Amino acid sequence: MIKFSNVSKFYYPDNYALRDINFRIKSGEFVSIVGQSGAGKSTIIRLIIAEEQATEGKIVIGGWDITNIRRRGIPILRRQIGVVFQDFKLLSKRTVFENIAFALETTGVTTQKIKQIVGQVLKIVNLKEKINRFPDELSIGEIQRVSIARALVHRPKVLIADEPTGNLDPINAQDIINLLKKINEFGTTVLLVTHNRESVNYLKARVITLEKGRIISDRQQGRYIL
Repeated sequence: MIKFSNVSKFYYPDNYALRDINFRIKSGEFVSIVGQSGAGKSTIIRLIIAEEQATEGKIVIGGWDITNIRRRGIPILRRQIGVVFQDFKLLSKRTVFENIAFALETTGVTTQKIKQIVGQVLKIVNLKEKINRFPDELSIGEIQRVSIARALVHRPKVLIADEPTGNLDPINAQDIINLLKKINEFGTTVLLVTHNRESVNYLKARVITLEKGRIISDRQQGRYIL
Protein backbone atom coordinates (compact mmCIF):
# COMPACT_ATOMS: atom_id res chain seq x y z
CA MET A 1 0.00 0.00 0.00
CA ILE A 2 2.86 2.39 0.83
CA LYS A 3 6.43 1.99 -0.41
CA PHE A 4 9.38 4.32 0.17
CA SER A 5 12.49 3.41 -1.83
CA ASN A 6 15.72 5.26 -0.99
CA VAL A 7 13.77 8.41 -0.15
CA SER A 8 15.59 11.54 1.03
CA LYS A 9 14.21 15.02 1.65
CA PHE A 10 16.59 17.94 1.61
CA TYR A 11 15.85 21.55 2.60
CA TYR A 12 18.17 24.30 1.45
CA PRO A 13 20.89 25.07 2.40
CA ASP A 14 22.09 21.97 4.31
CA ASN A 15 19.24 20.31 6.21
CA TYR A 16 18.27 16.70 5.48
CA ALA A 17 14.86 15.91 7.02
CA LEU A 18 15.06 12.32 5.71
CA ARG A 19 18.03 10.28 4.53
CA ASP A 20 17.71 7.10 2.46
CA ILE A 21 14.38 5.93 3.89
CA ASN A 22 13.18 2.46 2.87
CA PHE A 23 10.01 0.75 4.07
CA ARG A 24 6.99 -1.08 2.70
CA ILE A 25 3.58 -1.07 4.41
CA LYS A 26 1.17 -3.76 3.28
CA SER A 27 -2.53 -3.23 2.67
CA GLY A 28 -4.42 -3.65 5.96
CA GLU A 29 -1.38 -3.18 8.22
CA PHE A 30 -1.38 -1.07 11.39
CA VAL A 31 2.00 0.66 11.72
CA SER A 32 3.25 3.17 14.28
CA ILE A 33 5.95 5.66 13.31
CA VAL A 34 7.77 7.06 16.32
CA GLY A 35 10.67 9.38 16.98
CA GLN A 36 11.62 12.55 18.80
CA SER A 37 10.69 15.99 17.45
CA GLY A 38 12.67 16.65 14.29
CA ALA A 39 13.17 12.94 13.54
CA GLY A 40 11.31 13.21 10.23
CA LYS A 41 7.84 11.87 11.10
CA SER A 42 5.93 14.90 9.80
CA THR A 43 8.03 14.95 6.64
CA ILE A 44 6.93 11.39 5.87
CA ILE A 45 3.28 12.45 6.22
CA ARG A 46 3.77 15.45 3.92
CA LEU A 47 5.40 13.22 1.30
CA ILE A 48 2.60 10.62 1.46
CA ILE A 49 -0.13 13.23 0.90
CA ALA A 50 2.00 15.00 -1.72
CA GLU A 51 2.17 18.24 0.24
CA GLU A 52 5.87 18.07 -0.62
CA GLN A 53 7.96 15.98 -3.01
CA ALA A 54 11.01 13.88 -2.25
CA THR A 55 14.43 15.21 -3.21
CA GLU A 56 15.61 11.69 -4.02
CA GLY A 57 14.04 8.25 -4.23
CA LYS A 58 10.63 6.84 -5.13
CA ILE A 59 7.25 6.82 -3.35
CA VAL A 60 4.42 4.49 -4.36
CA ILE A 61 0.92 4.61 -2.84
CA GLY A 62 -1.48 1.81 -3.74
CA GLY A 63 0.52 0.97 -6.84
CA TRP A 64 0.63 4.63 -7.95
CA ASP A 65 4.05 6.23 -8.28
CA ILE A 66 3.50 9.67 -6.75
CA THR A 67 7.17 10.68 -6.68
CA ASN A 68 6.62 13.42 -9.27
CA ILE A 69 2.83 13.65 -9.05
CA ARG A 70 1.23 16.44 -11.08
CA ARG A 71 -0.92 19.05 -9.38
CA ARG A 72 -4.16 17.76 -10.91
CA GLY A 73 -3.51 14.32 -9.44
CA ILE A 74 -3.15 15.50 -5.84
CA PRO A 75 -6.92 15.78 -5.05
CA ILE A 76 -7.42 12.24 -6.40
CA LEU A 77 -4.60 10.95 -4.19
CA ARG A 78 -5.91 12.71 -1.09
CA ARG A 79 -9.38 11.20 -1.46
CA GLN A 80 -7.68 7.83 -0.93
CA ILE A 81 -5.88 9.00 2.23
CA GLY A 82 -7.68 10.16 5.36
CA VAL A 83 -5.68 12.32 7.78
CA VAL A 84 -6.47 12.92 11.45
CA PHE A 85 -4.64 15.83 13.08
CA GLN A 86 -3.76 16.54 16.71
CA ASP A 87 -5.41 19.98 16.55
CA PHE A 88 -8.65 18.58 15.08
CA LYS A 89 -9.18 21.35 12.48
CA LEU A 90 -12.96 21.44 12.97
CA LEU A 91 -14.96 24.52 11.96
CA SER A 92 -16.24 26.06 15.20
CA LYS A 93 -19.41 27.59 13.72
CA ARG A 94 -20.56 24.38 12.03
CA THR A 95 -22.32 21.41 13.56
CA VAL A 96 -20.88 17.90 13.65
CA PHE A 97 -22.95 17.06 10.57
CA GLU A 98 -21.80 20.19 8.73
CA ASN A 99 -18.13 19.62 9.59
CA ILE A 100 -18.22 16.12 8.16
CA ALA A 101 -20.46 17.01 5.21
CA PHE A 102 -18.10 19.81 4.17
CA ALA A 103 -15.47 17.25 3.18
CA LEU A 104 -18.00 15.75 0.76
CA GLU A 105 -19.61 18.94 -0.55
CA THR A 106 -16.31 20.09 -2.03
CA THR A 107 -16.27 17.00 -4.27
CA GLY A 108 -19.85 17.37 -5.56
CA VAL A 109 -21.55 14.54 -3.64
CA THR A 110 -25.37 14.78 -3.64
CA THR A 111 -27.24 15.91 -0.52
CA GLN A 112 -28.94 12.53 -0.12
CA LYS A 113 -25.64 10.68 -0.38
CA ILE A 114 -24.00 13.08 2.07
CA LYS A 115 -26.67 12.34 4.70
CA GLN A 116 -26.15 8.62 4.20
CA ILE A 117 -22.34 8.76 4.46
CA VAL A 118 -22.32 11.12 7.47
CA GLY A 119 -24.69 8.79 9.30
CA GLN A 120 -22.47 5.81 8.52
CA VAL A 121 -19.22 7.35 9.74
CA LEU A 122 -20.85 8.76 12.87
CA LYS A 123 -22.08 5.27 13.66
CA ILE A 124 -18.51 3.96 13.35
CA VAL A 125 -17.22 6.54 15.85
CA ASN A 126 -20.31 6.16 18.08
CA LEU A 127 -21.47 9.78 17.83
CA LYS A 128 -24.78 9.64 15.93
CA GLU A 129 -26.60 11.30 18.82
CA LYS A 130 -24.23 14.32 18.59
CA ILE A 131 -24.95 15.04 14.93
CA ASN A 132 -26.40 18.54 15.54
CA ARG A 133 -23.96 19.65 18.24
CA PHE A 134 -21.31 22.32 17.75
CA PRO A 135 -17.66 21.64 18.62
CA ASP A 136 -17.83 23.72 21.80
CA GLU A 137 -20.62 21.42 23.03
CA LEU A 138 -18.42 18.34 22.77
CA SER A 139 -15.69 16.86 24.94
CA ILE A 140 -12.12 16.78 23.61
CA GLY A 141 -12.41 13.05 22.99
CA GLU A 142 -15.65 13.53 21.05
CA ILE A 143 -14.07 16.28 18.95
CA GLN A 144 -11.26 13.93 17.99
CA ARG A 145 -13.77 11.25 17.05
CA VAL A 146 -15.54 13.76 14.80
CA SER A 147 -12.23 14.48 13.09
CA ILE A 148 -11.75 10.74 12.56
CA ALA A 149 -15.25 10.45 11.12
CA ARG A 150 -14.48 13.29 8.71
CA ALA A 151 -11.31 11.51 7.60
CA LEU A 152 -13.36 8.40 6.75
CA VAL A 153 -15.95 9.97 4.43
CA HIS A 154 -14.17 9.03 1.21
CA ARG A 155 -13.59 5.46 2.45
CA PRO A 156 -9.82 5.93 2.27
CA LYS A 157 -7.46 3.07 1.68
CA VAL A 158 -5.05 4.65 4.17
CA LEU A 159 -5.77 6.50 7.41
CA ILE A 160 -2.93 8.62 8.82
CA ALA A 161 -3.33 9.63 12.45
CA ASP A 162 -0.87 12.41 13.31
CA GLU A 163 -0.50 12.56 17.12
CA PRO A 164 -4.26 11.85 17.55
CA THR A 165 -3.94 11.43 21.33
CA GLY A 166 -1.63 14.39 21.95
CA ASN A 167 -4.33 16.57 23.56
CA LEU A 168 -6.20 13.78 25.33
CA ASP A 169 -6.19 12.33 28.83
CA PRO A 170 -5.26 8.64 29.17
CA ILE A 171 -8.86 7.36 29.10
CA ASN A 172 -9.79 9.29 25.95
CA ALA A 173 -6.43 8.39 24.39
CA GLN A 174 -7.20 4.70 24.90
CA ASP A 175 -10.65 5.16 23.32
CA ILE A 176 -9.10 6.75 20.23
CA ILE A 177 -6.51 3.97 19.86
CA ASN A 178 -9.26 1.35 20.15
CA LEU A 179 -11.25 3.21 17.49
CA LEU A 180 -8.23 3.20 15.15
CA LYS A 181 -7.88 -0.55 15.76
CA LYS A 182 -11.55 -1.00 14.86
CA ILE A 183 -11.08 0.96 11.62
CA ASN A 184 -8.02 -1.15 10.82
CA GLU A 185 -10.08 -4.31 11.32
CA PHE A 186 -12.40 -3.07 8.54
CA GLY A 187 -9.38 -3.41 6.22
CA THR A 188 -8.10 0.18 6.24
CA THR A 189 -4.32 0.59 6.41
CA VAL A 190 -3.56 2.72 9.50
CA LEU A 191 -0.41 4.76 10.01
CA LEU A 192 -0.12 6.13 13.55
CA VAL A 193 2.46 8.89 14.06
CA THR A 194 2.92 9.45 17.76
CA HIS A 195 5.03 10.23 20.81
CA ASN A 196 2.65 8.25 23.03
CA ARG A 197 4.66 5.37 24.47
CA GLU A 198 1.66 3.78 26.19
CA SER A 199 -0.40 3.68 22.99
CA VAL A 200 2.42 2.14 20.95
CA ASN A 201 3.17 -0.53 23.55
CA TYR A 202 -0.54 -1.31 23.98
CA LEU A 203 -1.00 -1.95 20.26
CA LYS A 204 1.75 -4.59 19.99
CA ALA A 205 1.86 -3.83 16.25
CA ARG A 206 4.68 -2.93 13.88
CA VAL A 207 6.80 0.05 14.94
CA ILE A 208 9.13 2.07 12.70
CA THR A 209 11.48 4.25 14.72
CA LEU A 210 13.14 7.35 13.25
CA GLU A 211 16.14 9.28 14.52
CA LYS A 212 17.61 12.31 12.79
CA GLY A 213 15.89 11.46 9.52
CA ARG A 214 16.94 7.80 9.41
CA ILE A 215 15.16 4.56 10.29
CA ILE A 216 16.97 3.01 13.25
CA SER A 217 14.46 0.23 13.92
CA ASP A 218 11.58 -1.52 12.13
CA ARG A 219 10.03 -4.28 14.22
CA GLN A 220 6.90 -6.41 13.99
CA GLN A 221 5.04 -6.32 17.31
CA GLY A 222 7.47 -3.63 18.36
CA ARG A 223 7.66 -1.30 21.34
CA TYR A 224 8.46 2.36 21.87
CA ILE A 225 12.23 2.14 22.40
CA LEU A 226 13.29 5.81 22.61
